[in-house]
Amino acid sequence: MDSNSQTQSENVTDRARIIKLLLMDCDGVLTDGRLWLTSDGDEQKAFHAHDGQGISLLHHAGFRTGIITGRKSSAVDRRAQDLKMSYVRQYAKDKIKALEEILVEAGITAKECAYIGDDVGDIPVMQRVGFAVAVADAVEETKQAAHYITALKGGQGAVREVCDLILKAQGRWDEVMQRFIV
Repeated sequence: MDSNSQTQSENVTDRARIIKLLLMDCDGVLTDGRLWLTSDGDEQKAFHAHDGQGISLLHHAGFRTGIITGRKSSAVDRRAQDLKMSYVRQYAKDKIKALEEILVEAGITAKECAYIGDDVGDIPVMQRVGFAVAVADAVEETKQAAHYITALKGGQGAVREVCDLILKAQGRWDEVMQRFIV
């Protein structure tokens, strides 16, 4: 690893070390970005089980999570409810306003918040939080705004990758794994 990569890695770990809340976009982050429109005007989405497990691991360690998305779908409500996510803001045309409301409600600073995005609508939030993440298949401008780019694509385990990174950076991984290891 060259010194620049090591510095970037240390910067990511330092940022992840202080996170208390993980927020994310939905389409292209929790899903692969494809939308199935139903005849009743709703949407169907496919979610990856690994991402759900990562979110559950964070919750087990006392973290809170949430979604800020510009679209509205009953599938998002159901997935967020199934995962016991604390914050869901759908049809958020002003993602910064949604972020600010959540930060106040959570009682934390923007520096203590991580956000995962995939497209240009996520950049303003990414520029505001302490740990900005872009999924591997995010658009280039979003990747440029990120402190970390996942190895995995949106809807294919990218959220789990970030959950694991946060837990490990905070020295909580072994503690959380004790639930599963005999």
